Amino acid sequence: MEAREVKFVLEVDLDGTDWNEGTTVQELERILRYWGGNLRHCELKPGEGQTLLDSDYREVGRWTVTSG
Repeated sequence: MEAREVKFVLEVDLDGTDWNEGTTVQELERILRYWGGNLRHCELKPGEGQTLLDSDYREVGRWTVTSG
């Protein structure tokens, strides 16, 4: 059986936000807590993914599962 590489990728576009130095850390903490806890409800297989939202419900990134 051939081994397959699978990657979990979480991307947040910091340039596309209006977060300041203090809120950037707070927003990233919130995103990691929320999505870390929510992953148990997701299938972690290639092609899966979801949009990441900040606390004002603006799209700021995405997590995806890819095959390498």
